[in-house]
This record gives sequence, C-alpha cells and structure tokens, in this order.
Amino acid sequence: MKNLVVLLFLISFVHLHGQDAPHDKSETRWNMFTYDMGNVFSGMGYAYSRPLHWKGDQWGDFGVTLVGVGAAYLFDDPVYAYADGIKEDVPQVIRDYGFEYGSPANNYMITAGVYAVGLVTKNEKLRRTGVLLISSASTAGLLQQVMKSAFGRARPLSGLSKDTFNPFWAGDKDFHSFPSGHAILAMTNAHAIAKQFKSIWVKSGIYTLGAIPAISRLWEGKHWLSDVVLSVAISIFTVESIDRYLDKKYDDKYNASNKKMSWNLNFGLGTVGLKMQF
Repeated sequence: MKNLVVLLFLISFVHLHGQDAPHDKSETRWNMFTYDMGNVFSGMGYAYSRPLHWKGDQWGDFGVTLVGVGAAYLFDDPVYAYADGIKEDVPQVIRDYGFEYGSPANNYMITAGVYAVGLVTKNEKLRRTGVLLISSASTAGLLQQVMKSAFGRARPLSGLSKDTFNPFWAGDKDFHSFPSGHAILAMTNAHAIAKQFKSIWVKSGIYTLGAIPAISRLWEGKHWLSDVVLSVAISIFTVESIDRYLDKKYDDKYNASNKKMSWNLNFGLGTVGLKMQF
C-alpha cells in the first residue's frame, strides 16, 4: 500500500512538471541541493516566527481557529462513540492506508522522493515543491511533538475522559493525544500538493486522500475530534506561511494569484461547520 501511494505521487508530479524546462542547466546539483536545504531550515524558522508579526487579519484567523477547536471539543464524546462503533465496518485496506500514509517514515519517503526527482531533473518547480513538503512537514511535525508533551491529553482508547491531562509527561503514549501527528503530516502533504493544481476535482481527490489518515485517528481511538481539527489548522497555516516565504526564493511559482485564505464558521441545530477557502 505505502509503495503504491509513493509511486502515484511521484508519477503525478513528474506528469505535472515534466514539460517545465529548468532555468539553468549549468548549475550543479550540489549547489541546488545546498540552496534548497538552506530554504528548508530557513522556511521552518520563518514559519515559527510568524506569530510575532501577526496583525488584525491573522489574529482573526487565529481566533476563528480557537473557536473551531472549541466547538469540536463539545462534540468529542459523541463523535468518538460513533467512530468507534463503525470501526469494524471500515475496510481493512482503508484502515491500513490511514495508518501508513500518516506515519513519519512514509511521509518523508514521499516528500524526499518528490524532491529527489526535481533535483535529478533540475526542475525548479518540482524542487520547490519538495522543499515546501519537507519544510512544512518538519515544522508542523516538530511543533506537534512539543505540544503533545506540553498538554499531555489522554487518548480516547486510554479509557480516560477528554478532560484528562498530564502536562509535560512524555513517557506515557496514552497522554499524547493533542494534536494528531498523523493528521498533521497527511494534511500538510495534501495541502502542499493540492496547491499545485487548479482543477477542483483534482484538489478534492488530493484532500480526500489526505483526510483519510486524519479521520482514521478517530475510529482507531488515537485522537479526539478537537485534536484532529487543530491538526488540520496547523497544517494549513504552516504550508501557507512557508509557501509565501518560498515565493521570495524561487522564480517558478504556481497559482501565484490565488494565495488568500478565508474562514467561515457556521452553527446550526446540532451541527457545527468550518468552511475554508484557498
């Protein structure tokens, strides 16, 4: 399963960028590699520093995110009860995919594969995409590890309530619920890759593949709904931030005119919805 996913991603990117000619074939791959890896780490630093530069709109997005996570928190128990009830009805291939694609090892296999193809072919767009994937996954992945230990929230399968926290205790994995690493890595990849395409159908397919690992954490009892909602928000904010930074570092851009993000939180009788537009 994981090898098939990797192959499909690489084929899609080679097809997407196959006709793009590199700007300077005389530049060595070693120079490209060192430049790109520098952008991976500088992109991480840029993303972590963004809250220091937030203004009204950014703080508004942050507020909407907190409201969305808080609203999801109200539904944590019934959503887990429902997800746990349908777990055995979910095809095993989907359950396996949900776990495999969101794991760090497989995530970096995909991101490194995308970048390697771009480096070998000297394709700047593909290199930039690989840098975006690697930098975003590393930034969000490190952040979620720190947050898991800092909050120490009990997982659903621990049998403890959603209100149980054991802060700054990293020794017990049953207290690593908030946020979800699988959801963050899967949605980080999905958002970074979907940005390459304009077709709503292609985007929808990519986001669906990215959403399965996030949803799988619910029926596997690894995370609460509010954990997953926060993870998706972290993924989107991280990719958007680093993508804007890379605009200054690479000549080749994609969908350059469409980099605005909006949020719309809707409440109804027994429902809550969060609509995001990119």
